[in-house]
Amino acid sequence: QVQLVESGGGLVQAGGSLRLSCAASGRTFSSYPMGWFRQAPGKEREFVAAISWSGRSTYYADSVKGRFTISRDNAKNTVYLQMNSLKPEDTAVYYCAADKGTTSTIVAGRADYWGQGTQVTVSS
Repeated sequence: QVQLVESGGGLVQAGGSLRLSCAASGRTFSSYPMGWFRQAPGKEREFVAAISWSGRSTYYADSVKGRFTISRDNAKNTVYLQMNSLKPEDTAVYYCAADKGTTSTIVAGRADYWGQGTQVTVSS
């Protein structure tokens, strides 16, 4: 079992930056691909970014490519999402996720474990 706890959300002006963190419990964290999703009010949850267990491969949604960076520190059981050049349309609850399978599963929108979410609000 893996438990995920997100932090780092908040209110920021357009053009600003935030770094989200996701702390994971469990000895198998380093073997799981990880990802970030978001859900805006009235919209479906959408994939944002994913990272392989080693950290060598990363994937991004087109809407965040070039602005967001996903990374992980397996020694700290933590995955990060650095968000730069934020836009009002980035406003959403951001969820951390882990999967026992492959990174492709997360890119496809599925995961075995989910965090509780952290709110990110970008003002114009």
